[in-house]
Amino acid sequence: MNFALTEEQQMIVDTVRTFVETEIYPHENEVERTGVVPRELGLEIARKCKELGFFACNFPEEVGGAGLDHLTFTLVERELGRGSMGLTVFFGRPSGILMACNEDQRERYLLPAVRGDKFDALAMTEPDAGSDVRGMKCFARPDGDDWIVNGTKHFISHADIADFVIVFIATGEEQTPRGPKKKITCFLVDRGTPGFEIREGYNSVSHRGYKNCILTFDDCRLPSAQILGEVHKGFDIANDWLYATRLTVAATSVGRARRAFDYALSYAAERKQFGKPISANQGVSFKLADMITEIDAADLLTLSAAWRLDQGLPSNREIASAKVFATEMLARVTDEAIQIYGGMGLMDDLPLARFWRDARVERIWDGTSEIQRHIISRDLLRPLGA
Repeated sequence: MNFALTEEQQMIVDTVRTFVETEIYPHENEVERTGVVPRELGLEIARKCKELGFFACNFPEEVGGAGLDHLTFTLVERELGRGSMGLTVFFGRPSGILMACNEDQRERYLLPAVRGDKFDALAMTEPDAGSDVRGMKCFARPDGDDWIVNGTKHFISHADIADFVIVFIATGEEQTPRGPKKKITCFLVDRGTPGFEIREGYNSVSHRGYKNCILTFDDCRLPSAQILGEVHKGFDIANDWLYATRLTVAATSVGRARRAFDYALSYAAERKQFGKPISANQGVSFKLADMITEIDAADLLTLSAAWRLDQGLPSNREIASAKVFATEMLARVTDEAIQIYGGMGLMDDLPLARFWRDARVERIWDGTSEIQRHIISRDLLRPLGA
């Protein structure tokens, strides 16, 4: 068993970290202050990402991506986690679900997304359908070869910059032993489609500049050619996407926690009270010990889950474990970093308060901590018939 990174992986980590430090960090304070990322700045970040050869690095080489495996891509996400999401979203990583595109859709959506000519967003959540995804009310009824869509989606990340949205919509219902269950179909919806509107969402305390949006469908007519995958089979392609996003959340949480820890470690060594560094007090040094132990544990959980995906091994429980542990670890680490700084930790002069606020949403989106624990416990108990 070898835990060392390959030479190529270490080079990728170093390159992405340098990119984040030089191209992302300098703009963070302004984005935090205004809550806005100027379009020109976002496109400039995307352009520089393309120059490095990292745009769509999560896609296979045969469609124009860099062909990174899950483990190496998770390392990329970990380093991007150090920076503001409002800015790093332009370090293009299109949704992997686009690999389900048919030949016509590849030309209209997949390939332009990989080239960076188009940005995508993904829409599943609704006001009355969060963790209970099959409770969604956004519905499409067939009308000849078309589908008429009505309903609302919300909390749709970065739809404000999207040229098209990958939308999961109820298209029917079936009876199951547990009662009626919605049949879900995935559609590709272009910005500007009649009856489809992307509106500004809610003001969030987490990840300023990384917008959430509300999508509305009012008798929106979509041809069957816009269906991604098969009718009623939306969840078949959604599951692979959920694996990837949960790993991303775990990885970015580790990266952000390490940045917060670096601040706390340096400050504890330099700050003096009562004639000695505060790190000489076990009340502070033991905090540092606990913080780095949890960070390293979350890192290993996350990379192990990514490795299992690469090996074709069952990974659902391991990814859920990584997601729940890493996101809850981030909350503890950012809180302790502020405690070590004292009052200064809450001032805008430092990014710690931002890390602390940003950490809160990680335990909610892409599957709440409670859902992750449900996945873990179900995986353990199901073989026992419990």
